[in-house]
Amino acid sequence: MQFILERKNRKLCDNGTKVTYEFHIAKEVRKKYEIDDALFTINGNVVFVNNKQVRELVQKLNAKRDDSFKVTPGYVNAMGLIDEIYHFIMREYEISENPGVFKKALSHLNKTVGDDQTNKILTEFISLFPPTDVYKGKLSIYDYLNSMTDDRPNTEIALEELFVLYFADYNPANKKLKELFDTKYFSNKNLFDKTIHELDKFFKNEKPFGPDNQDIFTLFRTPIDTSPDNLEGQLDYVTTKWKIILKEKFTKRILTGKDLMKEDIRFDSFGGGGAPTVVPKYKGGMDADFLAIGKSGYQYAKDVDDFYDEPEQFTPDVPWMPNVILLAKNAFVWLDQLSKKYQREIKRLDQVPDEELDQLARWNFNGLWLIGIWERSPASKKIKHIMGNIDAVASAYSLYDYHIAYDLGGDEAYNNLNERAKARGLRLASDMVPNHTGVVSDWMKHRPDYFIQSDNPPFPNYTFNGPNLSEDPDYQVKIEDGYYEKRDAAVVFQTD
Repeated sequence: MQFILERKNRKLCDNGTKVTYEFHIAKEVRKKYEIDDALFTINGNVVFVNNKQVRELVQKLNAKRDDSFKVTPGYVNAMGLIDEIYHFIMREYEISENPGVFKKALSHLNKTVGDDQTNKILTEFISLFPPTDVYKGKLSIYDYLNSMTDDRPNTEIALEELFVLYFADYNPANKKLKELFDTKYFSNKNLFDKTIHELDKFFKNEKPFGPDNQDIFTLFRTPIDTSPDNLEGQLDYVTTKWKIILKEKFTKRILTGKDLMKEDIRFDSFGGGGAPTVVPKYKGGMDADFLAIGKSGYQYAKDVDDFYDEPEQFTPDVPWMPNVILLAKNAFVWLDQLSKKYQREIKRLDQVPDEELDQLARWNFNGLWLIGIWERSPASKKIKHIMGNIDAVASAYSLYDYHIAYDLGGDEAYNNLNERAKARGLRLASDMVPNHTGVVSDWMKHRPDYFIQSDNPPFPNYTFNGPNLSEDPDYQVKIEDGYYEKRDAAVVFQTD
């Protein structure tokens, strides 16, 4: 499945200024987890272009972590989205409400902390969380801090990044990702804390912002303090309170991010063994007159003539329904049993003996449910043979198409059986579930648009090195290798 959640490393504010919105990862953490440079912008921030990259980052983190500190894509995405929102709010604040505020903030720090100390903390910040060119050794820290990006001094950009880094570290809900941006990496943590303290004092005297006219520090702390251990709760807060600032483009992305978090929920969160089973309670049952109670409390035998709306578009209720006595037969197994019983080859539905239908009628059966009558996918049989079950046939619910199986005689043989059964008061039934289709099917060849598709596998560690299951030279189908290795279900397949 492809989730539509785009993160671009450059976005335009309303006035056309280019800015960067993503979050930092410490240099040593990048090396530890061997995080691909493709994730990083030129400013050294992480950028998620799509959920594939979120999952790749999660895979790299989890591969070297114990179970108690493993993270999920939804969790990582939510953390990055909150960080991005904070960057966006800062840009909106400076552009629309307080132009040049970071230039003034630097001047304040130079006066209160000192020129040398301010330069020292910014230099160490760039050393710990370097832009791409600094990380690769193409540019020195000194040269970076003394140059500009998009007509903006890099000292101001570095100060803004350090400012937002503080809130990522301050947020208790980020505890499983604190390693990525821990402010304890600073060799002089006291200097970092003093810098943040002075920034807090500075912004207290600057123009307020947001729906409640708060100073920037209070504005950013409020979602965190309101829901300190829950990133989803923080996203709910900014959606509700900051909606006017964030505008529609962010509110939609927050909803998408929350959907991704919901996908992280595992059934074992109920205490093991899957979701709790709830036994439904029905009104009525069987009364003294043997009145069957069906869906919606409908009493078939009593109320059959009372018409009512069927908004669900179910088959209309008719008098014969409560009186059905149904016999279920696996079609291929039944024909094999009949062959042995009547001592002759019976492989097609039109070869079912009249004597057998007569016997079913004498036993008062008036319904015959034939299981497994549809044309099955050859891939199902091939997979079972690969897994060592060489006597297995294709699954009755792994279908090539909803036509009566050719091995059973096709539609012609079925119609023959149906007419003979009907003459004896036997109704034929079969089950049809449209999404029960094999990975090799008529739909796969002629209607691939029916399937949810993605250019990338849903999980980065998925591989497709197994055999081609398609017998059609026009396309190939491979299921994920985890199925053959008995470590995962075949939840996705690859086609070419």
